[in-house]
Order: sequence, then C-alpha cells, then structure tokens
Amino acid sequence: MHGENEYAYGMWIVAAFNVGLFLFFILSFLKPRGSDEWRSMGVVTAFLVALFAEMYGFPLTIYLLTGWLGDAYPALQPFNHKLGHLWVVVFGGSDFAWATVMGLSLVLMLMGYMLLSKGWTQIHAARGGLVTDGIYAYARHPQYTGLFLVIIGFLVQWPTLLTVLMAPIMLYAYVHLARVEERRAEAEFGEAYNEYVRRTPAFFPPFNQWKAFLTVEVVNK
Repeated sequence: MHGENEYAYGMWIVAAFNVGLFLFFILSFLKPRGSDEWRSMGVVTAFLVALFAEMYGFPLTIYLLTGWLGDAYPALQPFNHKLGHLWVVVFGGSDFAWATVMGLSLVLMLMGYMLLSKGWTQIHAARGGLVTDGIYAYARHPQYTGLFLVIIGFLVQWPTLLTVLMAPIMLYAYVHLARVEERRAEAEFGEAYNEYVRRTPAFFPPFNQWKAFLTVEVVNK
C-alpha cells in the first residue's frame, strides 16, 4: 500500500491498461453493430477514460475541491489513493469507510457483469429469435441494466466531476438505444413482442424480484 504522503498518481500506463481491460469486458457482451450502438459505446469509452485518468493519472476532482474539502475534512490528502478518495474522506477516512465503499462498488460491478454475461448468453443462443424467458422474464434489457450497475459501481468507487456529468448522458444514450431496438423488435415480432412489453419492465424489475433476477439459471440451448 502507498505511504500516506506518497504521490500515488502519474501512472498513465496503468490508466490506459484499465481502460482497455474494462472496455474489452464490456465489448465482449455488448457488441456494437449500427451507428446508434457505436455512439453509445463511444460515451462509455469516454467515461472510462475520464474515470481512470483521474484514478491513476491525476486526481483533478480532488485537486479542484481541495480548498473546500480540506477545511471540512482534515483527513484529506489529495495525492494519496486512500485519503484522496472522495467518499472515503467524506465518511471519515477510516479503514472501515474504505472497505465499505470498495465493497459496495465491487458488489454493484459484479452484479452488473453477471447480468451482461447472462443476457449475452441468452441472446446468442436464441439466434435472432424472440427471448422472453430466463433473465429476460424480469427485464426487457437486462444487459443494459448490467451496464448501468457497472457505471453506478464506478461512481461509488471513484466519483469525479467528469464522470458524474457524463453518467446521465450515457444512461440517456442507452435508454434511447433500447427504444430504437424495441421499435425494431415490434416490427419483427408484432403482437407477441407487444404482449411481452406490457408484462415486463424495461430495465429494473420490482425489488422483490431482484434475487431471482440475479440468480436465475441461463441454459445455453
């Protein structure tokens, strides 16, 4: 672990590696085809670049807020990873605060990747057919739900001014993309798809269905 007063940034190679790694995982499950999908993926890429540039390159958000945060939160050490972390400092700078923030973000991201993977498995197995069972019985766009959870997990883990501003733009891009895809599905599958839409939420099932949503077994037929 870095010493408390050690400069923990300037690791641009690590930043670039993480951008490539997470983009690879996301692209493995969300493969852009049309221009709308590529535009949406471009926003995701920009989000990841902004995130890891601050996480490992230079902590611009903490640097800009230091004047205010330094008075309100004496634990702040802007160029230290643990005590330069916005949420950890706000919640007192303790090891418990660090573990809680990291643990929550990890849970959200793991849930997100699980949904991305399960959604891709079912869509791939369907070979162009209408999918309404398995994970798709709980949400019409579970892969986008998974992506949203990953992004929220990143915002919990390492919030920055740029990523907080970009996250709503990215969410809007994928909500718009979902509507485009639904118009195509309606044209292809007709009333069968309309009936599916009427009984199934777009992204987030009711709270009491989340356990089943996350644990449903997906069989690759």
